[in-house]
Amino acid sequence: MAIAARKTKAGDSAKVAGKTPAKTATRGKSESKAISNIPVFDKEEELHAYREMLLIRRFEEKAGQMYGMGLIGGFCHLYIGQEAVVIGMQMASKEGDQIITGYRDHGHMLACGMESRGVMAELTGRRGGYSRGKGGSMHMFSREKNFYGGHGIVGAQVSLGAGLGFANWYRQDGRVSMAYFGDGAANQGQVYESFNMAQLWKLPVVFVIENNRYAMGTSVNRASAQTDFSRRGVSFGIPGEQVDGMDVRAVRAAGQRAIDHARSGKGPYILEMQTYRYRGHSMSDPAKYRSKDEVQRMREEHDPIEQVRGRLTREHKVGEDEFKAIDAKVREIVNDAAEFATHDPEPDVSELFTDILLEPTQA
Repeated sequence: MAIAARKTKAGDSAKVAGKTPAKTATRGKSESKAISNIPVFDKEEELHAYREMLLIRRFEEKAGQMYGMGLIGGFCHLYIGQEAVVIGMQMASKEGDQIITGYRDHGHMLACGMESRGVMAELTGRRGGYSRGKGGSMHMFSREKNFYGGHGIVGAQVSLGAGLGFANWYRQDGRVSMAYFGDGAANQGQVYESFNMAQLWKLPVVFVIENNRYAMGTSVNRASAQTDFSRRGVSFGIPGEQVDGMDVRAVRAAGQRAIDHARSGKGPYILEMQTYRYRGHSMSDPAKYRSKDEVQRMREEHDPIEQVRGRLTREHKVGEDEFKAIDAKVREIVNDAAEFATHDPEPDVSELFTDILLEPTQA
């Protein structure tokens, strides 16, 4: 049950290149090109991917635990299962490239180098958080790390991501904006307005569709007439590609192609990452719309972290002691973040009146 990797040129349609974890019906009569030459990572690249994905996994597990304890309020959307997408894309990007995404954003923040303490403290509403405890998961930003937010309005980040691309185009600064959104958000009207403008002006934007199969809880086969999301830009002349979003090597390779395309002045590119979330849409979602067997099968056959671990064991002879040392270090970072986020003071009442209006520039 391999995940298909498929490239669709503008004006072409696609043939099915292989079976996918969930049924993916493609419609149309044109061709697509199967990409089977997944690149090989050296040992350091595999270890880097393993550490970074494991950090996201352990952080999200801890966040879920703290939510259950009542330490995190409001909404909490976990990224468990999708780690290869953002890590692979970050491995393909350059310093200065920007990220913008939706509310399933903790992994994206960690991937671009934001501190675990600051992310967790924001989730618990503490003053040491990235938005001083006032925003939670849907309102975290870091100009320093070029992270332009996880947004609560479905699809809003796509228009904003195109805006970041416009700024890059206007300044001619060589940067590329990566706008992440899900299969559910892909049906929003503003997405296609953004596609049109991005292609019209050849903006340096990569649209990354994280297709985890169920949006908020409805299968793509029931919610989308065109389930090959890589073809969503065909009418605008935007090239697209389907990628095995559970294999960090495939993601990085596709990311490099897409980013190079955008950076070279050829305009936007669409990457459909075929991925899977293990948990519900949010912590309040019991995910009864899919079977436990399906989730277990994905964990056993396609887990992005276990794939890397297996290659490190087989091809680079990494032993159990080294894996335990990596896990111990990651858990130390996550536990420190949880400890900080639990005991850091809450924001002062005066913070209710800040960040409402733009302060005038001091002379």
